[in-house]
Amino acid sequence: MITRIYKEVFFEATHRLIHYRGKCFRLHGHQWRVEVWIEGTSDERTGIVLDYNCIKEVVGRFDHQVILNADDPMAASIEAFHPVVTTPGDPTSELIAALIADMINAEAARQGLDARVAKIRVWESTSCYAERTYDRQ
Repeated sequence: MITRIYKEVFFEATHRLIHYRGKCFRLHGHQWRVEVWIEGTSDERTGIVLDYNCIKEVVGRFDHQVILNADDPMAASIEAFHPVVTTPGDPTSELIAALIADMINAEAARQGLDARVAKIRVWESTSCYAERTYDRQ
């Protein structure tokens, strides 16, 4: 039987989009909201699909961070004063959704669990989000 769980997590972070022409080209911050739907088989012993804290810890890796494209020339300068989370492209809500989903899936696999992200939403503001859905494989 497949079970689905849901977790909502918030984090604060700064980013900029170097390939965008507009306000988001400048370094700025958001309170990000992440909603994650996980599906899988409950563990026979614990009855848990995936510990909610696992999701919180993965998302927490972005909390109070500067998130920049790995090609952003600003990254090296900021790194001298503060750690920088680099991404393989502009850190859009779309890309961050994909990265978080991959990180959660990798952690579930590392724990030997039959659990994976079914859907994820990453809210960049109260009116804008990116959503990714995944078919069960």
